[in-house]
Amino acid sequence: MLQRFDLVVFDWDGTLIDSTATIARSIQAAAADLGLPVPDFAQATHVIGLGLQDALARAVPSLPAERAQEFSARYRHHYFSAEDTLMLFDGASELIEALRAEGVPRAIATGKSSRGLERALQATGMTDLFDATRCADQTHPKPHPAMLLELAEEFDVAPNRVLMIGDTTHDLMMAGAAKTEAIGVTYGAHPREQLAALQPMALVDSLRELRRWLLRH
Repeated sequence: MLQRFDLVVFDWDGTLIDSTATIARSIQAAAADLGLPVPDFAQATHVIGLGLQDALARAVPSLPAERAQEFSARYRHHYFSAEDTLMLFDGASELIEALRAEGVPRAIATGKSSRGLERALQATGMTDLFDATRCADQTHPKPHPAMLLELAEEFDVAPNRVLMIGDTTHDLMMAGAAKTEAIGVTYGAHPREQLAALQPMALVDSLRELRRWLLRH
C-alpha cells in the first residue's frame, strides 16, 4: 500500500458514517413540507455526494429556483434533527488510525459544506485524524475532479498516486476525471452494479474488508 499510494482520500456520508437513510428522508420530508412531488428513496439516495444545489435540482426537478433557499432550510431542519443519532460505520476509526500509524496521509472529499463536515468530525471525534479536507462549498462539487486535483497539489503528489474511496458513482466519476485510482464501497448510497460499471480497482462490502484490501496491496 505504501509503495502504491501517497494519499488516501475518503468520502464522508455513506462511506465513513451511516447517514444515507437520514439524508434521503430529509430530502423527502423537505419536499413534502413545500408541497412538491416527493422523490422515491432511490432518487433521494442517488444525489448523495453532490453539492446541495446540484442534489436538489436532480432529486426535486420541479423545485422552483426562487424556493431553493426555502427547500434547503427545510432539508437542514430535518437533517439536523437527526444528526445526533448518526454513527460511524463499524471499523471506521480503526481504519483511519491504522493509516495514520503507517504514515499514510489521509484526506476527505465530500459534498457536505465545510461547516457541516467540521460539525460531523467534532461529533465523531475524528477532527484530528485527517490531514486535509475538501467540501462542496470550497471548490467545484463532485463529479468535477477539482477536489482530488487540489488535494494532490496540496500534498505534492501525482494524481495516479492518489486513492479515492467512496460509495457513489459521483466519487468514482470524480476519480476517473482526475485520473486517480478508486475503490467503491457497496454499503452506502449507490448499488454495487452501478459502482462496478465504472470499473474501480476494487469493490468492498465493509470497512474491515477495505482495511484488509489496503494492507494486502
